Amino acid sequence: MSARALRGCFVTGTDTGVGKTVVAAAIVARLVQLGVNVAPLKPLITGLDDPPDPEWPPDHELLARVSGRDRSQLILAGYGPPVSPHLAAELAGEPGASLASLGAGVRVAVARAGPDAVAVVEGVGGLLVPLGPGADVRGLAAELGLPLVVAARPGLGTINHTLLTLEAARSVGLGVAGVVLTPWPRDPSTIERSNRETIAALGSVEVVTLGLVARAEPELLAAAGAELPVERWLLE
Repeated sequence: MSARALRGCFVTGTDTGVGKTVVAAAIVARLVQLGVNVAPLKPLITGLDDPPDPEWPPDHELLARVSGRDRSQLILAGYGPPVSPHLAAELAGEPGASLASLGAGVRVAVARAGPDAVAVVEGVGGLLVPLGPGADVRGLAAELGLPLVVAARPGLGTINHTLLTLEAARSVGLGVAGVVLTPWPRDPSTIERSNRETIAALGSVEVVTLGLVARAEPELLAAAGAELPVERWLLE
């Protein structure tokens, strides 16, 4: 019997540090606000040895905070060094994750949340970041069959990075729900407005924006998520 198709999205980015977790948390917080049974996952996380940020907790802790779920159930593997997952596993003396094991782990976690759960899975780095032998983030997204939400910077360089990400996704048949430019300024510059229009036109994709979220509070993230077409992307 084939695995039940997951409902939800896979949040990726054009690079590391482009706002994936803020986008994922905003989506999760909005779904919770709407009364949706949401299952957030950060299958792999690295950098747990980094000094704690007093304003923004680690990714899985933030997702746990906005969803009300136990943070230990949101990750499949965590590593201390702030490096790519394949290197983190190597440094830990482990073989690295396989797509089959990661996919199975995500499905078990979502099933645990209930048959009506909507999955919000956050990747690590960009689509081609290696996770282990023969496995990368793109492969995991394909294994799960979830549409992508792509977080990207609004400024200079984002056209190339975002279009390359879209090309990499579509080359293996991944669907793209939309691109989120973040943090979007209150008074966007000419280049930022042009970047949004150009990515939408050349990438044949919906491009929306997410402003700066001041603090890692569920209410603020839910308000930010309300500015995204979450219901259309995930619930229709």
